[in-house]
Parts: sequence; structure tokens; C-alpha cells
Amino acid sequence: MSSTIWSVDEHLDDILSAVRPLEPIELQLPDAQGCVLVEDVVVEVALPPFDNSSMDGYAVRIADVEGASEEFPAVLTVIGDVAAGDGGLAEGRTVGPGEAARIMTGAPLPEGAEAVVPVEWTDGGTGEGPATTMRAHSDAPEGASGEVRVHRPAEPRAHVRAKGSDVKPGDLALAAGSVVGPPQIGLLAAIGRSTVKVRPRPRVVVLSTGSELAQPGEELTPGRIYDSNSFALTAAAREAGAIAYRVPAVADDAGTLRATIEDQLIRADIVVTTGGVSVGAYDVVKEALSSVGDDDEGGGIDFRKLAMQPGKPQGFGAIGPDHTPLLALPGNPVSSYVSFELFVRPAIMTLMGLKDVHRPKVRATLDMDKALTSPDGKRQFLRGTYDAEKGTVTPVGGAGSHLIAALAQADALIVLPEDVTSAEPGAETEVILLR
Repeated sequence: MSSTIWSVDEHLDDILSAVRPLEPIELQLPDAQGCVLVEDVVVEVALPPFDNSSMDGYAVRIADVEGASEEFPAVLTVIGDVAAGDGGLAEGRTVGPGEAARIMTGAPLPEGAEAVVPVEWTDGGTGEGPATTMRAHSDAPEGASGEVRVHRPAEPRAHVRAKGSDVKPGDLALAAGSVVGPPQIGLLAAIGRSTVKVRPRPRVVVLSTGSELAQPGEELTPGRIYDSNSFALTAAAREAGAIAYRVPAVADDAGTLRATIEDQLIRADIVVTTGGVSVGAYDVVKEALSSVGDDDEGGGIDFRKLAMQPGKPQGFGAIGPDHTPLLALPGNPVSSYVSFELFVRPAIMTLMGLKDVHRPKVRATLDMDKALTSPDGKRQFLRGTYDAEKGTVTPVGGAGSHLIAALAQADALIVLPEDVTSAEPGAETEVILLR
């Protein structure tokens, strides 16, 4: 174990300098969700690919409906239907003077037409008052040769979605570094892309250590507690964008722990352990991993003390033939979660290939009744609730690293720097936003 006291920034820099983004792969669109693009996606097909109607109505020429009103409607001959998915009117047919074509939303604007009048601006071919809806093709009274009365004039290109009005060939659809979410998948599909080149979502294996740990749902026997860390950190890894695997708690046996971790390496881009990194007699993570990789250059786990509270004991290094990064976090629930936010989350996002790997930070005013105290020389992270409107942050719970109930209420971490031993109500401080 390193005797040097590391700062929070030194430990994080050490982690991020060792973690490399995952190699890109080509994935089908559904599988690319949550991944980061590694190349610009350029539009090859205009969107929409043709002029089309944004309404159910009639495709008309402007001159034919000029001055139209309910009292003096424009009476037009209906020459056919154009439905979404059609190629248009029958071959050779165009909308000529005094003519109109029934058209559905999304259908291509027929040759000769200059605008679309919504069906509500017409009698719908009934010869009566304004229509409220477009009749079905089979029930259209005017058929392909009836008449329609138009009650309003139309501006050129009214209710027409122009070809390429969304994106044009050569446009940049998505830039490298974009996260592929549902809207991005929709855009990629709309421009005809079935696959994209991305960095895959990192696979994170999370395991807790400790013979005292029971699984939720089991009956607690004397001296045991439920394993909450592995559940919380697995969820946190998924929230960060990873594919996370939770391993049931491992008992305090170095050989078993070492074997368990080695078995997990086949599905891990990063391993996270929690517990067993302090100075107790049963801190098996240190016992199991301190000497890992001594005969393999670049391997091994370094256990160190950080100038922070909570989360003083930390471990970091690489394990296995692929030098898989391993972060060993403290076992206390708040310590492990704070450590995850500060160190593991940025590592996951670095593996994804993201440039901004940190949670948002803001300055906020402390809203509380009495001063906060902090140990000299340590950076303290306190749970808090942030009020964006007021620009204030309020501490929740105490400083104890086992107080997990307050963690569930917090949406921010209050940061008290190493040189601050007391923070008065109304003082301004840095806040890390967790939601």
C-alpha cells in the first residue's frame, strides 16, 4: 500500500491516464443505443425525399382557388387520389387548370399542384358545408371524377413539406462524439442508415466483499447486514451508460475473491469492488489483489490513502491478461457511492469515448442553521439538496459514511476544499450535481 497521501485530483488523474476508450465497432441501430459515435454521419438522402403534403386535403393550383370563399367557392374537378406511399397520380396525369387531387398526409405533391388546401377548407366533395374529415377512399363521393368546393384561397406551397427541408444530401446529420439516443436512432433510420460505427457501452462488473453481507430477501442472522453497495453501484454504472453485471457478495476469503474476479474478467471492461480496502484484519481485497500482476508488467493494484472524506482508502490498478482496470472502493455505503461518482463514473465515460466525463458543477450558497465543519487537509463531500431557482444547497443527513438514508434524498454533493475547516451559513461553495 502506498504510504503517500494522494489528493482527489491526483487519484482521478492516475485513473483517467490509464483508461483508454474502447475500440470502435459497427452496430445495428437498435444495438447502438447509448453508444458514442466515432465518426461524422453525413446525409446521403434528402429528408423528406420529395415534396409532400402536411395535411389531408386537396392538391391545387393557386390561381384556381384565388378569392375562394364559402359564399363563392372554387369548384374543382377531382382527378384522382394520392396516398402516402403512392408514387403520385396515375402516370402522365398532372393537376391542370380547374383540377384538384385528393391527397393524404405524407403523400407526394402531384405534378402541376402548387399547394394543399386542408379538407376542412372544403366541402369534402359532398356538396354541403365545410367537411370535418377526409373520407375513406372507398367512401369518397366524388371518386376520381367528382367535384370539390374549396372555401378559402391558398398561399403558394401552403401545407407542403419541401424536399430536403429537414436535411439535405451532404449535411452533417450527427457529429462524432454524439451519444446515440432515441432521437438520434430515429434520424439515422430516416436517412437510411442501418448501422453506425460507435464505441460499445463499457461492461462493468460490480462486486461487494464481506462475510457479513446477506442478499436482500434473505433472513438476517445476528451480525449480518444486507448488501446494498453492489445494487447501488450496479445501478449507478447503468445510469452512466454502461452494461453492468452485479456479482453476489463474496465472503472474506482472499482465494475465493481472487478466483471470482478472474472468472469475471471475460465479461469486464472494468471491475469495481467495494469493501476490504481499509486497515482491518479481514480486508481481503488488499490481501487478494496487492500482489496481482507482479510478474506482468503493467499489472497490479495499488492501495492508497486519499485526502478526502468520506472515501479515504482507495485502490486502483489493472488485473488479468488484458490489464482490465480495477477500482477498489471502500465498503461504507456513502463512501462507496461518493467514490463511484468521483472516480468510477469518469472512468466509464472515458471508456465510452466521451470528452466531458464529469458531473456538472455549480456554485451555490449554503442554506442551513449552523456552520459545517471539515477536517483540515481533506476535501469533504457532503450530501445535499440543490435548489436551482434560489441557487442554494442544503445539507442532508450527517457526515457519517454509513448514513445511506440521507443519500437517497440527496441530489448533490457539497464540496468543502482541503483548506476549509468551517463553512458558515450563507457561504458560497462548489456543488456537484448528481441528477
